[in-house]
Amino acid sequence: MAASHAAPPPRDAPSGRPIGIRPARSAAASSRSALRALVLRDLTVLMKSFGEFAGRTVMQPFLLVFVFLYVFPLIGQGVGSGGGARGESAFATVLVPGVVSIAIMFQGIQSVAIQMSQEFGFTREIEDRVQAPCPIWLVAVARVLSGSAQGLISAVIVLPIAAVVHAPGVHPHLAFHWWIVVTLIPLCCLTMTSLGLLLGTSFQPRNIGVMFGFVVLPLVFLGGTYYQWTKLAPVQVGGFHWLQVLVLVNPLIYMSEGMRAGFTDVSHMHLYVVYPVLTGFCALFLALGLRNFRHRVLS
Repeated sequence: MAASHAAPPPRDAPSGRPIGIRPARSAAASSRSALRALVLRDLTVLMKSFGEFAGRTVMQPFLLVFVFLYVFPLIGQGVGSGGGARGESAFATVLVPGVVSIAIMFQGIQSVAIQMSQEFGFTREIEDRVQAPCPIWLVAVARVLSGSAQGLISAVIVLPIAAVVHAPGVHPHLAFHWWIVVTLIPLCCLTMTSLGLLLGTSFQPRNIGVMFGFVVLPLVFLGGTYYQWTKLAPVQVGGFHWLQVLVLVNPLIYMSEGMRAGFTDVSHMHLYVVYPVLTGFCALFLALGLRNFRHRVLS
């Protein structure tokens, strides 16, 4: 039997030297380009349906401030109405940052968790995304980044509405601390979209109702949307402030308290607690979400 020989490398005809073949760009550059393309694709789709996005973003926050800050004061049932317009204004001051926080939270869940749950469902759209020339985990990161951009847009849309929709005599007292606003809101957006990644890769499409009932609703009602964490001390059993301790496992409480630090002068949780804890939640949710994403893609 004749021995098999490997084909010689191609040679340059004039010189007879082997021709070196090098990729036009590195793997890192290819991954960056793919990441940028995936994010731009999501944002392009968003711009084409921006009206639907804006309506979905505004509806719940608008209803909250409309009912609590407009309807209730007019019919004499306003929260804090025992103190008259002053008490209602104090509640409005607390509520506005909370409304912005839940707008970011819901946007993170809707833009990542629900979409990803559908893509892992019968449509299997996720298979098209993971064919991009980049690592599998980068596809998930692209969805987190595009969702964070949507969360940032939602905050910009919701804040003016929450600040102006109120009954006559009710005035939220806002005081913007811009260094907190410009650093905290992006961190909140990343944290909530990372949570959306974790939820979207943990729940099957048929269990979305369970996710909202057992995860989302407790986050909202125990997340400081309607009250300050510093005011929970009277809720205690045997001298133990159980509710003030219990809500500390909720990332939304740190968002709401941070927003109050950025938008108002009312009492709030210390920022040296808010920033590290939110960063820790973001890293935890992202790590678990990426692990689940890889597992579901390869299974």
